[in-house]
Amino acid sequence: MRHWIPIAAAACMLTTAACASGPQNLPAAPRLEMPPQARRPCDLHRLPAAPTLADLEVGYAARGAQIVACDAARRLAVETHDAEHALEDEIRAHRR
Repeated sequence: MRHWIPIAAAACMLTTAACASGPQNLPAAPRLEMPPQARRPCDLHRLPAAPTLADLEVGYAARGAQIVACDAARRLAVETHDAEHALEDEIRAHRR
């Protein structure tokens, strides 16, 4: 019997054993639903082709309100994302 055959068999056995004892996958954290307000694109008021002073004033107020609403939706999406990651961290902490 050649000398390299037992060495090759031992090497294959060690690499297989090393793969089998790797870290186990953690269960997925509960998935949080993204609120529909966060998924909608933000609307922005557009001026007509020939705007008057009244159109500019209405547009200024409308855009301000739309920017506030868009920022609130963005904040809601960020809070949902952070809460989902906090759940994942909590599950990892309990598994250790």
